[in-house]
Amino acid sequence: MTPDEIWLVGIAWRLDRLRWVPHDVLRGLVVTRGACMWTCGDPPGWLDAPASDRELAARMCAGCPVQDECLELELRDAGDQTVGVWGALGEDDRRALYPHWLRRGERVDGRPA
Repeated sequence: MTPDEIWLVGIAWRLDRLRWVPHDVLRGLVVTRGACMWTCGDPPGWLDAPASDRELAARMCAGCPVQDECLELELRDAGDQTVGVWGALGEDDRRALYPHWLRRGERVDGRPA
């Protein structure tokens, strides 16, 4: 297993704690507590600055209290068709995470835990 795969498996297992949280509860948390959900004024200036998805995710999601909830919600909603920045990860990282996320909760031998 590569270091990137180990990193992604770790994220998938971390998200496992949110597996049974209802969709509407996750959406409510992300909408009300997400750092990217500003409610008044102009969007932050760095939003227009050229950056890779990883750089944008790091800037946008820094200090966000609902990163995991946001990531779980996007993986449920979009799966491997995910677009943009969600849960402090860019598209490519989330697409690579998706198969590991689907397998979370399996034992090492591939059977359900």
